[in-house]
Amino acid sequence: MVSRSAMTYLLLPGRHHLLTRFQADYLGRLAGDDTTVVWAVTSANHGNTRRNPVPYHRREAAIERFSLLVGLRSVVVPIFDTAPTDRFAEVTLKSIAVATGLDLTPADTVVACSTPEVAALYAELGFRIAEVEADPANDVKAERPWDVLLRLAAGDETWRDLAHPATLDVFERYQLTETVRAVVNDPVVGDEGGLTATRDYRTYIEAFAAGAARKWDLVRPYVRPGRIVDIGCGAGAVLELADREPALRESDLIGVEIARHLYEECVHKKAQGVFANPNVYFYRRNVLGGAVFPPRSVDTTLTFALTHEIWSYGERWESLRRFVQAIYDQTVPGGVWINSDVCGPDGRDRRVLLTLDDSDGVNPPTARRDLGQLPAAEAGEYVAGLSTRARLDQFAVDFAFPLAYEPTGEAVTIGLGDAMEFLTHKDYPHNWLSEREEQFCGLEFADWKALLTDVGFDLDPASYAWRNDWIIDNRVAPVASVTHADGRPLDWPATHVLLIARRPRNT
Repeated sequence: MVSRSAMTYLLLPGRHHLLTRFQADYLGRLAGDDTTVVWAVTSANHGNTRRNPVPYHRREAAIERFSLLVGLRSVVVPIFDTAPTDRFAEVTLKSIAVATGLDLTPADTVVACSTPEVAALYAELGFRIAEVEADPANDVKAERPWDVLLRLAAGDETWRDLAHPATLDVFERYQLTETVRAVVNDPVVGDEGGLTATRDYRTYIEAFAAGAARKWDLVRPYVRPGRIVDIGCGAGAVLELADREPALRESDLIGVEIARHLYEECVHKKAQGVFANPNVYFYRRNVLGGAVFPPRSVDTTLTFALTHEIWSYGERWESLRRFVQAIYDQTVPGGVWINSDVCGPDGRDRRVLLTLDDSDGVNPPTARRDLGQLPAAEAGEYVAGLSTRARLDQFAVDFAFPLAYEPTGEAVTIGLGDAMEFLTHKDYPHNWLSEREEQFCGLEFADWKALLTDVGFDLDPASYAWRNDWIIDNRVAPVASVTHADGRPLDWPATHVLLIARRPRNT
C-alpha cells in the first residue's frame, strides 16, 4: 500500500456499479483524516446496458452512503463515456476540474485502481498508484467489484457477503438486483445497449423520421384513445404525430425502446418541449424479457418494423409467440394491437428464376468471408461497390439464416422468399453487418393470421399484406426480374403487412 504522505486527494476512476467490504477496509486504511476521496464514475451517461447495468444516480447514492458509513470525505463526479483513447486519464482529470474546480496533480493525488491498463495511463502522468484488489501487500485475495457483480448476475448469493452494506441497501430499496441480473444476462442486447454493435443509429433515426407521417396515416384510423403504447418507438417520431392529434389530447402516450441511443434521443426530445401532452413517457425495456405493462392496461399498442427483429434476434416462433401473448395480456378487452412490418410473400418456398444486373458494380470471383471482422464502415463501402449479382453471393455468405440458390443460365433458381429476402436487404450496404442479422420474410400473411387467432386475437378485416411499389419501382425492378421456374411471368409479391388485432370484449 502506498504512503499517505503528501496525499490530499485519493482518486478512484471506475464504473462503481457495486461497492465491496474490501474497498471499505482498504480505503479506510489508505485515506487520512484530511484526504478527499474523488470518485470518478465513468460511463455515467449509460445505464441499463450489460456493461453499465446500474444508472449513475443509483451509483452515486451508494457511494455517498458508503462514504458516510466508512467515514470518508468524498466527492462524486460523473464522467461521460468517450470513444476509446490513450488520453483517458487526461480526459478524466479535465472533467473533474470542470465539474468541481479540483486540479488533481501527482504532487497531491494518489490514484486507486486495480485495472492495470487504466493504472498505467495515470502512472505515465506521474501519479502514484494504489492497486486496491491487485495490491501485493493485501493479506487476502480480494475480488474486484465487477466480479462480485457477476456473481450477483449468475444467481450466486455469496455476492451479498462481499458487497458493502451501502450497496446492499441501495440495491434493496430500488429493487436493482433483478434488474442487474436481467440486463447482464440478456441474450439479445449488446454491451452498450443495442441489438447490434454495428447499427448506424444516425441514419436509422433519419429513416424513421422520414417515414413517420406515412406510418401514422396508415394506423391512425384504428387507434383507440386511452393508454397508447408504441413499442420499439425509435426516436419517438410517430408519438410526436400522435401528440398533435386533438382527439388524443387526454390519452397517455408511452414509448418503449431497447436501444440506448434511441431512448436517449426520446428523453432529450421530451426535455426540449417537443411534446405538448404532459402525459408522454418513455421506458427503456427489452420486450423479449417479458411483460412490459400490467394485464388489461393498454388500449392501443403500436409496433412498426419490430416483430421481424423479435423473430430474428430471439428464438423465432417461440420468441414471437411469447411477444404476441404478452401484447394480448396487456391489452384491455376491446383494445387493439396495430402491427406494421415487413412480410414474406405467399408461397415463399416455391422456386423461381431470379435474374440480377451484373453491370452495376464489380464482380469478384468469390464472396469474401471476413466482412464481419471489418469495421462496419469498411464493410459497407465494400458491399456498396459490388454489382447486384455479386451482392447476392456476398449476402448468402453473410446472412444469418440459410439461403440457397443454384445458377441457371444467366439467372439463379431460388425460393421466392429467399429472393425477396435478398432484394429487400441489398440496398442497405452501410448497415450491412447489422441488417444481415435480420430476416424480413420469415412469416407470410397466413402465418400471422394463424398465430394471432391462436393466441386469442380477432383479426380485423382491414388487415392485409401489401406491396411497397416505391421499393419495387425504384430499388428492385431496375436491377432484377423474377419469373416462375418455367419462365412464365410472375408479379412482384407482397413486401409488407398491416395487422389490426383486437382483443375480444368478452375476454
